[in-house]
Amino acid sequence: MIDVKDLSMHYGPVTALESVSFRANPGEVLGLLGPNGAGKTTAMRILTTYLYPSSGTAKVDGIDILTNPIEARRRIGYLPETVPLYTDMRVDEYLIFVGKARGLESSKLTERLEWVKNACQLGSVWKHLLSELSKGFGQRVGLAQALIHDPKVLILDEPTSGLDPIQIIEIRSLIKSLAREKTILFSTHILQEVEALADRIVIINEGKLVAQGTKRELAGKVQGSGKAPQDLGLEEIFIRLLTPTEKAAA
Repeated sequence: MIDVKDLSMHYGPVTALESVSFRANPGEVLGLLGPNGAGKTTAMRILTTYLYPSSGTAKVDGIDILTNPIEARRRIGYLPETVPLYTDMRVDEYLIFVGKARGLESSKLTERLEWVKNACQLGSVWKHLLSELSKGFGQRVGLAQALIHDPKVLILDEPTSGLDPIQIIEIRSLIKSLAREKTILFSTHILQEVEALADRIVIINEGKLVAQGTKRELAGKVQGSGKAPQDLGLEEIFIRLLTPTEKAAA
């Protein structure tokens, strides 16, 4: 459903991404993991056609994002790290606005509004101004706007950023339920989120692909730990993959 081929992005002399390739399969939750500044958000902005890459391309549901960006957008629900909320609107007004912008009309719009209200548990704040919402409810509305048009692919940038533990558990549960019928790519620098949600993991650092695979496959790439792959935690795997061998041995 998402097929990334040799994506590179340069901002003048700064390289944000360098020949990054990966794939997210139908019905899969793919975690994009890396430190702050690794290039995760740049990759997502390219995939959602907000940025045009310096080189490389990607396909979403078989649609090339460079040659047919509008068609690619129709298949994507996007939650950026900073949720795009118009704070002078009510929750229902905002989602109606987004739904109409997505081309939904009449009974289909009504159906999808009811679905996102229930799926994202927004009933208690449905008529509230967006400016009145907590961080957790704001994140739920952000997910609702990404889901309103029933996209095949969800792209979520730091979906649990800034939430309290209860809110994180609730958002995780929602993402897991959505994964039964959608392909989900989410970025984070929080290892626990990847362990809790991802079927496979893509690790990038300083714009470069470090490794990709299941947790067990990534553990098999770690050298010199003295442990069996199944005994390695994701934190140790992550640190060892991002640490040059000569430094790790020092």
